[in-house]
Amino acid sequence: MSQSEKNGTLASATNAEAVNKKSRGFSDEERSAMKERAKERKAEERALKDREAGESDVLAKIAEMSEPDRALAARFHEIIQAGAPVLSPKTWYGMPAYARDGKLICFFQPAQKFKTRYATIGFNDSANLDEGSMWPVYFALKEMNAEVEAKLMALLKKAVD
Repeated sequence: MSQSEKNGTLASATNAEAVNKKSRGFSDEERSAMKERAKERKAEERALKDREAGESDVLAKIAEMSEPDRALAARFHEIIQAGAPVLSPKTWYGMPAYARDGKLICFFQPAQKFKTRYATIGFNDSANLDEGSMWPVYFALKEMNAEVEAKLMALLKKAVD
């Protein structure tokens, strides 16, 4: 057997082994979120023209959540509506999110989405929460209380000013 035949056989075997190994790429949750985002991009144009459509999408996503994520997301939505009504509700990677002039400002990530210990409230760079050389933009959320709500209101005020 020639060296090239041996190399071809080795290459085929190596490729077959690679195919059989579990991919180290995106997780099932990440692939699901990306598919959801593709659908959302189609709906964004509609939501930009119709705030009620975006609100309906967000409320539907919140209704799909299990507790305690559902209660946290619902209260976050209420806080946004009261404290930052200039933000338009929409979904982003299957999560409730809020934008201004088409730019994402903040979102709620339920713990169940990526099987984490806690929900997360995140702010994108459009929120302009800049403070010195380093500042937080993601916040773990285990419960909603008066202190948490006050902090969120302060962040939202800064984000929309």
